[in-house]
Parts: sequence; structure tokens; C-alpha cells
Amino acid sequence: MNLRKKLLQGRKPVRSGGQAAQRPRAAAEPAASKGRLRVSFLGGVEEIGKNMTVLEYADDIVIIDCGSIFPKEDMLGIDLVIPDVTYLQRNRDKIRGILVTHGHEDHIGAIPYVVKMLGGVVPIYATKLTAALIELKLKEHRAVQNAALHVVAPGQHVNLGSVFRVDFIKMSHSITGAVAMAVRTPMGVVVATGDFKVDYTPVDGARMDFHTLARLGQEGVLLLLMDSTNVERPGFTMSERKVGETFDALFPQAKGRIIIAMFASNVHRVQQVVESAQRFGRKVCLTGRSMVNVATVARNLGELHIPDDVLVDIDELDRYDDSEIVVLTTGSQGEQMSGLTRMAFSEHRKLDIRPSDMVVVSASPIPGNELSVSRVIDQLLRKGARVIYESLAEVHVSGHACQEELKLMHALIRPRFFIPVHGEYRMLSTHKNLAMSMGMPEENILIPRLGDCVEFTRETMKLAAQVPAGAVMVDGLGIGDVGNVVLRDRRHLAQDGLMVVVMSVSEESGRLLSGPDIITRGFVYVRENEELMEQARAVARQSVERSLAAGGQGDYGSLKADLREDMSEFLYQRTKRSPMILPVVMEV
Repeated sequence: MNLRKKLLQGRKPVRSGGQAAQRPRAAAEPAASKGRLRVSFLGGVEEIGKNMTVLEYADDIVIIDCGSIFPKEDMLGIDLVIPDVTYLQRNRDKIRGILVTHGHEDHIGAIPYVVKMLGGVVPIYATKLTAALIELKLKEHRAVQNAALHVVAPGQHVNLGSVFRVDFIKMSHSITGAVAMAVRTPMGVVVATGDFKVDYTPVDGARMDFHTLARLGQEGVLLLLMDSTNVERPGFTMSERKVGETFDALFPQAKGRIIIAMFASNVHRVQQVVESAQRFGRKVCLTGRSMVNVATVARNLGELHIPDDVLVDIDELDRYDDSEIVVLTTGSQGEQMSGLTRMAFSEHRKLDIRPSDMVVVSASPIPGNELSVSRVIDQLLRKGARVIYESLAEVHVSGHACQEELKLMHALIRPRFFIPVHGEYRMLSTHKNLAMSMGMPEENILIPRLGDCVEFTRETMKLAAQVPAGAVMVDGLGIGDVGNVVLRDRRHLAQDGLMVVVMSVSEESGRLLSGPDIITRGFVYVRENEELMEQARAVARQSVERSLAAGGQGDYGSLKADLREDMSEFLYQRTKRSPMILPVVMEV
């Protein structure tokens, strides 16, 4: 039975089967409902990344996370994708704060853009390292004046607006300072886990706050929003310490330099590299903008400990033997401008790969990046380096909970209602089945879609009308000015190229004075296709003269349309290609 076609309003949660009635999905934004809590999903559902959830009661709104996502392969030229915040812009006077679970890009990457869009001063609440990373972004985008950054600690609580109280709960993840949030509302407690895994032996010794999570479960939780990224994997996620053990095993095998690529934000893993380097008498060099920035911030905050005599500048590497060096760099995802990629293709200003190097890729490819990562690994191997990656050794562990850890959270929190988040649809669906296997009734679980608004009372859950949601593309300094039409043109140009047809027309007589001349880019190599170009000019001249003879003087819209049609038909018949035709008419 398709639960998205059930009406959940007015029903008390049931403990075994049951039915719900049909309800239509409205297109308008949800009207204010007195005595109801609304939870809207602007990102992070049916996708990995772009996380943003909105909680609303009466005249108060709080936002959980504000992330970005990598552009898809067909988003040519796009730098970043962020959530559509049209709904928040329309309700900006109600916003009481942005709550941030941790400092990964899929949770903070959109903050500089969104705070500018919302105008005024937007309060942001985050733990120490997360706040420092956000501050870096705000300064880079010159958006500091639009935000009020508040540093919070696990175990602390803040009151937002007239109805919300937020408790911050220590969690384990692949970055320092990850927290879950218990948002207390008039309808009940909403727990948002953020990204997490259960690590009983964390590198910093600070374990998850199981006590608080269990206490919340005993007190009663209205709604649980939980990470679904690794729900398809059985068992438990390995401890981060396992990677440190692997480093200790690999370092003695290296005769030359050790180059390790990883996410810069994984401070615990950076710390383990530093400790292994110390044990085996090596110096550590940091390269890559984000690696240097994050490490600098983490050192200043006391989250990362690198002795001054261990850390060396990239310009000082020639003073040491290769066997004394560890290089920490970015590029674990095969990004084109990252440190590792530039080293692999001999484009790095300071470093080039040598046959004696051991290169460790300490990450797994994000979905969609597999080809880029494989390309870089292949190039490293061509240059003679020894490359170690996840398939060959335990050089990476996930920061997300597997099935048994998710079951533990369900058992501790025992919510009345459950909504899986942070995953593609198949992941959310799998998480729903896992929750049902733990005894939760199907009627109390909802798989959200982007833009869904869900209303809650103490006893009921129902889908309301959707809110505006989607993807806003960032290209350079432009935010949202590149849409589907522009992307379609970019794809067209990339696939079939461009043909520009230029001509001069007499303003007085309406006669063709010169041309048409043809310029092509990305279509054919002109010098080897002169006959085709001459035939194309003849077709263009006939089309233009026919349009001018029909009385097209002064109104060149129909002339251009006819020219595009005639040229497209001719070129497709001759080449089976459809370049973009761009007519240019100059009146003389």
C-alpha cells in the first residue's frame, strides 16, 4: 500500500496494521495551523547532501543545517548547488536561528549564500570547530555582517523564540564537534541525529552521549529524524582507530615519501597521521587550501596537536630525504584542482609524483565521483607510485552508522513518529523497513520528498501542502541565475557545438549587402570541411534572400527563425549533428 496516498491527519498512531484515507497533495504553501508543529524538508531527502530541515510553530522557525552538494555531471560549469530558500525568504521575520550539527560541506556549505539571501542578521548556533569553519566561509564571502555566530557545547541548551528549546547532544562522526539536537516544542520533542556513527573507541576519547539519548527515550520523543547514509550496510562501522593501526602498518613499508589524500575536515584522521609520522621519524607537510585552513583552525582551537618541530612548510621539503616526509593533501575525490590531482598530472607547483612515493587515498568515493577517483589512481600508477586505497587496505572507515548502530538508536530513542533523512530514496525506504523490523508501525513512518511539509500534534502526523523547494545553482558570483534553460544550452554546445551566421542588411533597401559568413566552434574542423562550409553558406544565403523577398525588412525574428530551421535541417542531413545556430543580422 502506498503510504503517500494515505491521509495521516486525525489518526492516532497505531501499534499494528491499519488504514488511512486518501488525501490530495496541494500545490500551495501550507497555511498556518494553530497548535501544530510543521516540519519541512528543503534538502537532504532523496539525495546525499544539501541538508536543510525547517521546524515551524506559530510565529517561530528554526533551521537545522544549511548544506550544499556537488553539481551533477550534466550541470556544466556549475560550482555548487544549494537549497531553494524561497519559503524562508517569505518568512524571514519568523526565523530564530540556524542550528548546525557539524562542519561538513553538506551541512554548512550553503550558509554564506543563505544568510545573504535572508538579509538582516541570522543567528547561527554551532560547536567550536564547526563555528570556526563557518566563520571562515562567512569571511571569504564577506557575509559576516549578516550572521551572528554563537558557539555552543554538547550538554548545553538554548532557547529560541517563544516556543523552542534546543539541547545539544554529543555524537561521534568523522569530524570533531558533531552533535545531535533535541528540539523541545509545544507538541513534543524532535530529535535530529545529524550524521553519526557509534564509535566505542573514538580517537579523542569522547564517546557519544548515550545517557542523554536514553533519557530522552524514557521521557518520550515525538519525532526522530535520523541519518540514513549507510543503512544498506549490515553490521557495525569500524572505529576510526582502525585507520590509525593501518597507517602504523604501512609507514614502515615506505622507502620514499608518503602522500596521503583525505578530507581536510577529518581532524581525527589528520591527528592519527601526525602520530604515526612521529613514531616513524617523519615530518608532516600540509598542502591544499582547505587542508591548511582546517588544520590551522583546529590547531588554534586545540582540536589538533601538531608539534612545531614535526610540521614543515612545503618550500622546506628539499632539506629532507624522501624517507623523512609525509605529505597530507586534498584530492581524495579526484577533484580537478585538488592537490593530489595536480601532483598526479604534473601540474602542482611544488610537488610531482616520484616512483618511490607511496600514495594513500584515505577516503571512499562519494557517489558520482568514482570515475574521477579512478582516473587519478590510474595516473598515479602510470607514474610508478605505489597506491593504497580502500579496496586494498583499511585506510578509510565511514563516518555513518550501519544497520546495527541505527537499530541501537531506535531502541534508545523509541520515537512516536519516524522520518528517515540524509539519503537517496532507496536508502530512506530501507531505513523505513529497518524501523518496522524494530516494531514501529508503518503508519507512524513517513518517507519524505523534497518540499514536503509534515504537520504534527501530540498524537497525529499528516502531510500538508508542499513548500517551494529545489536546487539553486551557484556559478561564480551568480546565485540562481543559471537555470534549466542555460544548462540546456550548455549541454547543447558541449554535444554538438556552435555555428554563428553573420550577415549585413541594408537599412534602406532591405537587401543583403554582405555575407552570410559562417563561424563554427566545436562543430567541425573548417579547414578539412571547406566543401561543407561552402554548401552551408549557399543554404544560408538562399534562406536569407527568401525571407527578405517576403518582406522581412525591419522584422528579423522570422528571418532568424527560418534561417535556424533551414540550416539545422541541412546540417543534420549532411552530418547527423545538430549544432546551435546563432544568426547575427547587422543593419547598415
